[in-house]
Amino acid sequence: MRIVVVNNFFPPRVGGSAHMAAALAGKYAEAGHDVLVLTAAYGQAPAEEERDGYRIIRLPAVRMPILGLSIDFDLSFAAMVPGNRRRIRRLLHEFQPDALHLHGQFFDLSWLAGCYGRRLGVPSIVTIHTLLVSENPWYGAIFRALDAVLVKPMLRRIGPLHILLDKLGADYCARRYGTTAANSVHLPIPIDTGFFDRADVRTGEREGASILSLGHVIPLRNRLPLVEALPSILAKHPGTTVTVVGRVYHDEFLRRAEELGVRDAIVVRGAVPREEVPSYFAAADVVAHDLNGGCGTASLEAMLSGTATIASVAPDNYPGVELRNGENILLVPPDDPGAVAEAVIGLLDDPRWRADLARRASALVREHFALDVVAKHHLRLLEALCSSTTSAATGSGRRS
Repeated sequence: MRIVVVNNFFPPRVGGSAHMAAALAGKYAEAGHDVLVLTAAYGQAPAEEERDGYRIIRLPAVRMPILGLSIDFDLSFAAMVPGNRRRIRRLLHEFQPDALHLHGQFFDLSWLAGCYGRRLGVPSIVTIHTLLVSENPWYGAIFRALDAVLVKPMLRRIGPLHILLDKLGADYCARRYGTTAANSVHLPIPIDTGFFDRADVRTGEREGASILSLGHVIPLRNRLPLVEALPSILAKHPGTTVTVVGRVYHDEFLRRAEELGVRDAIVVRGAVPREEVPSYFAAADVVAHDLNGGCGTASLEAMLSGTATIASVAPDNYPGVELRNGENILLVPPDDPGAVAEAVIGLLDDPRWRADLARRASALVREHFALDVVAKHHLRLLEALCSSTTSAATGSGRRS
């Protein structure tokens, strides 16, 4: 197959969506398929390169200002750059894709590539990564309107198969976009177990317990429950430190730490190279990242690494995967500092339980979320879509 992978986010940019797109593109190429990646320009990354058996095209893009919204990243949009629409059409026409894998339902590259595919009868799948939600009622209303006025009509126009990564995303898509069992499928988040197996893990000496919170700090993952739990944690375990790894787009947690007198217990590292991530997991006693609802890539990678992980998600979040509270993960209600404090203290008080929980968590991720396994699920889907499209085109006397 000739597969086009589309995502505004792609390495060297860090983040779950970017790494997932790159990991799957690599596996598609490894399986013998021709792969083209379309993404937005980022930093000093080359406009075009060959890597891991596939070709990457980074299109000039306009970087949007940081607005303090609940989806804040350094967002870049390519459709706003003159000439990009024609270039995208030309690239896709020259590549002649059999299938499209779109990442992100509200990015312009997904829309442009998806519309091209629909026009020419090329099937597409779209992975839903980020949900347009906010605790702020004004932002929430804006996001609901954007979903209703822009995203939902565009998805209907493209007609993709929706890839749903968890129950939260499935419920959201059914509510906002009207997805059904006919146009959606559940697939686990792919975790590159091989990357962590090959990692050169280094841990330095430290004093006191260590809590790691890895991932970009945005309002959707604001770290406030962890900061507000810190006074209780420090009262029981003095010397405990919290290391925050990831870009800080929203610094309310630091202001709150100052108010509570726990700022000295927090170390902010900012974004780090992906190669360093396994060492941060290995050096931590506990990982606490998804405390506002959810359990994403960073938490699953922590579990894989054998570090006790706390998350605020329902036990049935991943269809077919059994999250067992206290056995392979420690679950807390969203935005509940008291529950976070109790969970952290319990893990720090009982090293044997902590180690057993971490061991079972690692086995769970290897069994259900390993990249090799999940990539094969994606390829089977794409092959089935291509076969269906070809049969339909043959039956109607058209070429796909």
